[in-house]
Amino acid sequence: MFKLSKLVSALAVAGVALFGAQAAQAQVIKIDGSSTVYPITEAVAEEFQKAKKNAIKVTVGISGTGGGFKKFCRDETDISNASRPITAKEMEDCKAAGVQYVEMPVAFDALTIVINPKNSFLKQATVAEMKTLWEPAAQGKIMKWNQVNPAWPDAPVKLFGAGADSGTFEYFTEAMVGKAKSSRGDYTASEDDNVLVQGVSRDVNAIGYFGYAYYAENTAKLKALAVVNPKTGKAIEPSAANVENGTYAPLSRPIFIYVKAKSLEKPEVKEFIEFYMKNGAKLTKEVKYVPLPASAYTGNLEHMNKKKLGTVFGGHNEIGITIEELMKREAKN
Repeated sequence: MFKLSKLVSALAVAGVALFGAQAAQAQVIKIDGSSTVYPITEAVAEEFQKAKKNAIKVTVGISGTGGGFKKFCRDETDISNASRPITAKEMEDCKAAGVQYVEMPVAFDALTIVINPKNSFLKQATVAEMKTLWEPAAQGKIMKWNQVNPAWPDAPVKLFGAGADSGTFEYFTEAMVGKAKSSRGDYTASEDDNVLVQGVSRDVNAIGYFGYAYYAENTAKLKALAVVNPKTGKAIEPSAANVENGTYAPLSRPIFIYVKAKSLEKPEVKEFIEFYMKNGAKLTKEVKYVPLPASAYTGNLEHMNKKKLGTVFGGHNEIGITIEELMKREAKN
């Protein structure tokens, strides 16, 4: 009996050790990229890990859309969060590395220009004013509010914006300045939108821009500017309703995840994407972005199952695309 009990104890210890080794090698899904898309993907990851009782680990980084695609095309991640479509250069990099992918729009964002709540003179912004403030020629020259608009005060402007690896940086500069990545460099830049939130909230003369979710989480610390729609001449507030009806332009934009085709061969990644598409609309709303119609999420799953690879954007960004236009394009492919 003594020998048997020792054997049982030894087997139990071995079992615990084996379980520990298996736990140490828990399945991991690696995601990186856009800080704009991060709140949605992180919310999905948390719910998924709860549902799986942490048997599958999901890591979500925020190195910016461009930084995320660099890792993705180096085959370092399974999924890339992106606040703009993949570029022609990134497509080439992925192709050279043998990385294929499925493009999945997951929500719409109202890219938001924010100021300090104590700013009493600024109610709205035009594309022309933002160009004057942010274009490369403004560097070291446009340093005061009244240089942008003589009706504004003789006070210093403090600028906060997305870093150069950010899809938000590319989208904002293309929409406001007229060319992607064309920006003055003398501003506080960060891939972490929370850093920008803190900067604007602490300085009465500050102005910045980032995804709507970060504004919605900090309405007590920030004020959102209405943006004058160039087509209608009307100043439109960033909101879910104004994104849905297409009036918040040109700063309304689709946001995406890109899923590596090779990673979809792993059951845990496929299961995670199925979970994402079934719960994405609800969680998108919770983190204050604009969900897509249900057909978008079912369409993403069809594309995954049919292995529909590549992008419908041809390697370039499109400013001012509406939800309706996006859905028509997705339906054709």
